[in-house]
Amino acid sequence: MILLAMGSLIYILFVPWNVLLLFIVFLASIGKSLGVRKLYIKILLYVFEFGRRNIEHANRQKHNRIIEDESEDEGFGEGRPSKGEAIILRTAVADRNCLISREKELILLPELSPSQQKTSLENDEEKVNSSEKIDFDLKHWLRSLDYTKSGIESIIEDQVTSRFEAEELKNWNFLTRTNQTYEFISWKLTFLWIFGFFVRYLILLPLRLYIFCFGIIWLSLTTPLIGKLPDSSFKRWLNHRCYLIAFRILTRSLSAVITVHNKQWRPQKGSICVANHTSPIDCIILSNDNCYSLIGQRHGGILGTVQRALNRASPHIWFERSEAKDRGLVSQRQVYWFSGFCLSDFFGCKCRLKEHTSNPKNPPMLIFPEGTCINNTSVMQFKKGSFEVGCPIYPVAIKYDPRFGDAFWNSSKYSMGEYLFMMMTSWAIVCDVWYLPPVHQEQGETSVEYANRVKQLIAQQGGLGWSTKALETEKRVDGEATGKIEQGVEARLSWQFFAELQYL
Repeated sequence: MILLAMGSLIYILFVPWNVLLLFIVFLASIGKSLGVRKLYIKILLYVFEFGRRNIEHANRQKHNRIIEDESEDEGFGEGRPSKGEAIILRTAVADRNCLISREKELILLPELSPSQQKTSLENDEEKVNSSEKIDFDLKHWLRSLDYTKSGIESIIEDQVTSRFEAEELKNWNFLTRTNQTYEFISWKLTFLWIFGFFVRYLILLPLRLYIFCFGIIWLSLTTPLIGKLPDSSFKRWLNHRCYLIAFRILTRSLSAVITVHNKQWRPQKGSICVANHTSPIDCIILSNDNCYSLIGQRHGGILGTVQRALNRASPHIWFERSEAKDRGLVSQRQVYWFSGFCLSDFFGCKCRLKEHTSNPKNPPMLIFPEGTCINNTSVMQFKKGSFEVGCPIYPVAIKYDPRFGDAFWNSSKYSMGEYLFMMMTSWAIVCDVWYLPPVHQEQGETSVEYANRVKQLIAQQGGLGWSTKALETEKRVDGEATGKIEQGVEARLSWQFFAELQYL
């Protein structure tokens, strides 16, 4: 009887669950939504605001207790701290979990006006001339630790390397991966944190895994069938529809809320689309609205399965970074001379990209010129290879909202499986996509200047940072790295070339 009752209960729960999943998949396949995800995002914003108010209230109480304890201490001769010291203390209490402090109150050497500089010099002279006795009270020296901490952080911080770390949130989003000390401030926050944990891991995670598997299976089953069809307009139309359905299902597996702007500038066939790069899901986000041909490094695992499936139905370019021959065929134009022999034919001259874009029937080629994942706060230097092809460039800016889930993939810290698990256990993936007008290379403009101009357009539209100082650092680092790579490639090819001559 017990087994029969359990079986009937599982059946009762199984049927509605599958009906819900199939309904979600059906809506995703036709590109429609009932507005449930947007309502879900509004509720999350309300909860985050409630948590922010509670955290600020707890920080104020803690700050007041610290001041009261210091004022009651007999060794604290000056009583309550001054207004400026109180600001520094309050800032330190509020931001002690941040790696790098961004508050202006903790800047060690702020820029002063001429009048302020004169007053500061006069005060310094008075302090030197005065015979004031130095107070070695421990309370006074402990107060300088906030300045010391800020100074050390300023030394270790770098505008370029900081872009390869996850962005720090100003407010807690009830995820312990972003902050480790807020869940036990009050019983209200503890209850919301535990409730959110059960929602994300026991409800959203199984639902998202089911939808994700359905999308991968759909992609793996439809692409071989499409690949067997002869090249025709019907094949391209069918591939376009199946491609959109697959990636729309995959976006639902992340609870992605995508806001697309300027659809009239959607990339056209026979062109190149360039975008800032944050993670592998950038392709999923952009493919939710348009069909693309992809270019990138070959991968194994889940990414490799998707790459092989896509390659069966439409033209894509996959290469190995370690193979200089394959990489040269993709984008680089390099000529090496060994004993009078020219190896320009060996490397090629961006022939695969040119061949793809020269066919107006091919989908636009999606390229991420940065070549690596950035934390979506800035745009790094664009590689010039994709800007030398000679076809129109369609810039696209992608901006994620880190409050609901950090889309940045730190490949040196997390594997692809770990990254997907973190994405599926986040609240949601919320982002904005801006299509920009096509950009053409101006007369007399070099490919580097062309790439920097497109980069500036993307950064300005997406609200992403890029500074002249950072750009100079990027050029220096990129130049050094490129020089070392070319030296290594040339040395390896020279030995390989002469070894091959023995068998001619």
